[in-house]
Amino acid sequence: MSHDRPSRRYPIGAELIAPDRTHFRVWAPRARQVEVAVQADGNRDSAPAVVTLDPEDGGYFSGEAVAGAGALYRFRLDGGVQLYPDPASRSQPLDPHNSSCVVDPAAFRWTDAAWKGRPLRGQVMYELHVGTFTPEGTWAAAARELPELARLGVTVIEMMPVNEFAGQHNWGYDGVDFFAPAHVYGTPDDLRAFVDAAHAVGVAVILDVVYNHFGPDGNYLRAFAEHYFTDRHPCDWGEALNFDDTDAGPVREFFITNARYWVEEFHFDGFRFDATQSIIDSSEEYILAAIVREARAAARGRELIMIAENEPQATKLVRPREEGGDGLDGLWNDDFHHSAVVALTGRHESYFCDYHGTPQEFISAAKYGYLYQGQRYVFHDKRRGMPGFGVPPAAFVAFIENHDQIANTGDGRRLRFQTSPAKYRAMTALLLLGPWTPMLFQGQEFGASADFLYFNDMGHDLHDPIRKGRAEGLKIFPSFASEETQALLADPFGADTFTRCKLDFSERDKHAAIYTLHRDLLRLRREDPAFTGQRIGGVDGAVLGPEAFVLRFFGEKMGGDDDRLLVVNFGRLLNLEPAPEPLLARRGERRWEPPCPRDRPRNGG
Repeated sequence: MSHDRPSRRYPIGAELIAPDRTHFRVWAPRARQVEVAVQADGNRDSAPAVVTLDPEDGGYFSGEAVAGAGALYRFRLDGGVQLYPDPASRSQPLDPHNSSCVVDPAAFRWTDAAWKGRPLRGQVMYELHVGTFTPEGTWAAAARELPELARLGVTVIEMMPVNEFAGQHNWGYDGVDFFAPAHVYGTPDDLRAFVDAAHAVGVAVILDVVYNHFGPDGNYLRAFAEHYFTDRHPCDWGEALNFDDTDAGPVREFFITNARYWVEEFHFDGFRFDATQSIIDSSEEYILAAIVREARAAARGRELIMIAENEPQATKLVRPREEGGDGLDGLWNDDFHHSAVVALTGRHESYFCDYHGTPQEFISAAKYGYLYQGQRYVFHDKRRGMPGFGVPPAAFVAFIENHDQIANTGDGRRLRFQTSPAKYRAMTALLLLGPWTPMLFQGQEFGASADFLYFNDMGHDLHDPIRKGRAEGLKIFPSFASEETQALLADPFGADTFTRCKLDFSERDKHAAIYTLHRDLLRLRREDPAFTGQRIGGVDGAVLGPEAFVLRFFGEKMGGDDDRLLVVNFGRLLNLEPAPEPLLARRGERRWEPPCPRDRPRNGG
């Protein structure tokens, strides 16, 4: 073992320093001795070579051993019997409970040297879950669909979390090995190949990351350091992560390194940060701001997209750093979704009670983004949101479906099955042409029949608590609170709950009208400067009836020939005579002309 610390890319984990030599470094401040047990031949049945690591300041241990790519290893603490996987493991070939694996990131041959990334403005996003996106549920299978997504008009894929989790299927929000791509989807190089293939067809890929908690099954962090966690702050999903309490420095380093790693070694084009309201930090620099800063530096000039999910709607996240903000690019806009659900279905329970689904709500969303920017929110009985004035329209990511809102509001049915075809077409046009950044959920573009349910495959001792937690969570909706309706809900651990969520791509042909509608609208959005502009103040609107409104998109010269109207009607036939609304006026004697025949059959009209 060498006692000289070699040059490393990252402060933690196993890194190759020669074809047959690996350097290990781990934070274990509660340990007096740390050993690494290495099976250099990659054979789980062979006797491991045990190497004692050198202690460093700050609770770190490091050292090198004979081990090349594919070698298996685990850590032993203070001479104990139990062996632990690496908290910064780059690969868990079996599961999070077994050996970690040494990976050579330089073995993959990238072809995306000319790729410059994408800014958020001008993009069309697409959320997918790798395990249910294709029948195979792998990155290799998903990569085959990339050319068609690009032809449709998708420019950014938002991939649900992919770090290692317990069991064979999971949404990804119960991950435990934050550096290890989940083995059930393929190898780390399969993930690299997916991103490389996406870049080849002009599609960026951002990764959904969960920096607010670790999953409960396969989490061995406390064996190494209790200060990964803190009781200073609350967390809805277990122990809060420690970004500002005792020994927070190495924890902050862990997450900053993780972001750098995904950007540098997998060429991800940014992140969607899950439930940022539970990432609580009173440090001088908020941890998300630090992560964003370091990730952008790691990209070396390549554009990155940084988006936050934030239930309190804190617009500070997307304000520039020089204005006291955190420097992210975008925010998920639940307000738009909730208004859309009420308008399409009339549903008015739980948090939908704070929305009316009226024309004015959609006009306000187009002009200002969030609807709640500090007003009282009845469902929470407190104020919600921060002012969003001056925030660019593209910063608000709008959707009518996402993984949460399909599965966590009832029985997992897609929204198109809860409304009329005409209303659904109108809402689709509003979503895809509005000034915000639109996001589709996998299969939405062809009217997928597959449900999207909550599924899990963690250890059996967690089954009953998770079932009970799911049932209690859905009781906020009175329509799913009775014993009768609860009995109808899909079991998260049921044999077919996971497979029911898999897409059937033959529905692109079976539901051709829906698919064509999405493709035509995205082409219009892409080709017409009025829709691509996304300028602050570039849209105004007016109510035309109880369920109808108009949005006017102003071109470079306000009131000029490059203005566009989007007239949306969720109700009966709209009579616009008389029409005392100046936004409908056209300059001179010219008439407004539709870009295509109205209600043409190929779009289902």
